[in-house]
Amino acid sequence: MPDTTLPVITESLGLLAAATAMITDVNREAATPCTEWTVTQVLQHAAGDQLAWAAALGEGSGPAENPFAPSGQLGGSARDLVEPALATARTAWARIGHDDAVPTPLPQGELAAPVAAAACGLDAAVHAWDIAAALGQPGFLPDELAAELLAARPIIEPLRQYGAYAAALPPQPGDGPAAELLRYLGRDPQWAPAL
Repeated sequence: MPDTTLPVITESLGLLAAATAMITDVNREAATPCTEWTVTQVLQHAAGDQLAWAAALGEGSGPAENPFAPSGQLGGSARDLVEPALATARTAWARIGHDDAVPTPLPQGELAAPVAAAACGLDAAVHAWDIAAALGQPGFLPDELAAELLAARPIIEPLRQYGAYAAALPPQPGDGPAAELLRYLGRDPQWAPAL
């Protein structure tokens, strides 16, 4: 399996793979912190975004469906959807060096590799957290990774106008990097599925 010189990508894609492994036929319709989407829809969005990033980096042809309008229907298992997307993403990022300027699927266009990697990793890691939280697994986003993903902050504000991110929630005393990042992205770090 190709690896990347940018650990934030490796860690974030690994987190998405771990969250995917939790999804079963029984829980894939569970509600998520993304209030309009089920676990399946969040997963489709996350896989599609990774394919869009990979295509921008010159690998693959992008997602088959609009990541921002996921159908909620899987033709196979969650792993059948995600594993090829992650493999394509890993192959694409394996060619990117720390000092490269890289094309992105974002309106900002080309970005320095560390910022682009944080933005791409942010998508994978935060949606992994969405899935894990939906499935009753809090604390799924490590503080160390979240601190690295905060490097994507400069690209987030312009994307809010497109509906890519919800309005930020106010920071709270005692927030660590994971809680800070989640609140910045409009998520309540204490979110839990309704019983």
